[in-house]
Amino acid sequence: MRTYNAVGYALLTLHALVSAFLAPPQLGLGGGLLVGGLYLLFIWLVAGIYLPEILHMGLAHRALEFKGWFVKSTTLLCNAVAIYVNPRSWVNRHRHHHAFSDRDGDPNKLGNDGFWKTLYLCLFPYRCQFDLARDPIFETWPMRLAASPAFAVAAQLSSFAFIWGLVSDWVYALALWCSVRLVGLWTNMVQNYWTHDRRFGARRYHDDDNAMNIGDWLPIMATFSACLQNNHHHHPHFLRLSHSPDEYDFGFQVVRLMKRLGLVRPSNAGARLPAGLELKEVGL
Repeated sequence: MRTYNAVGYALLTLHALVSAFLAPPQLGLGGGLLVGGLYLLFIWLVAGIYLPEILHMGLAHRALEFKGWFVKSTTLLCNAVAIYVNPRSWVNRHRHHHAFSDRDGDPNKLGNDGFWKTLYLCLFPYRCQFDLARDPIFETWPMRLAASPAFAVAAQLSSFAFIWGLVSDWVYALALWCSVRLVGLWTNMVQNYWTHDRRFGARRYHDDDNAMNIGDWLPIMATFSACLQNNHHHHPHFLRLSHSPDEYDFGFQVVRLMKRLGLVRPSNAGARLPAGLELKEVGL
């Protein structure tokens, strides 16, 4: 089994064990496992829509145009009750990442940074050189609130209070709160480390960075397809990350559903099918 899959499944197993064996008596093993599974599913869904879809393909690359109210409400929801991610600084770091991928100026990882250094950088990234996130939406009050240091602190308390209120046991709540963050950290490492090291995954395009495609089921589902990094770095403004009908693209399926619900539409750049792909149409 590949390393990234082994770590992912190990953390999911750990979460299941924590959910079952630390559950309060009124829940029992089965009830605890159900509660822990539903909590992880909720965090995965909300954070998956917020980060890979809205912040990544919507704001950072402008490949998708989401309804403004949906962007702002999802930002507040994810940060307040799921996992906190500063929207403005994340977009700024991601634009630096594409401008300086795997070399000086990339806040996520330099070419020679190993596993432990990249793990540290997930929490304390390199400083960005420029302000590349000056989009008008970041000046709206929900986005300014979400980006404020005070909200960042309050969000840790409110996200813990959310799960504590659901389970009425602070020890169990803290265990679940920490466990889902370990899974989230692994998801971040899939994108920052394993898909930016040429020892892992595959390369469709031989560009001057270390971006790789990892198409295994678990990373695809966990990252909403953001682990197809080699494809994405070659055509960063294309709205889908799969460049072949054979590549499963869960994130794109979510975008298709959101489009049917009237929450998003493709931008002019995002809907333009790049030349040379095996795809015959965008498919949205």
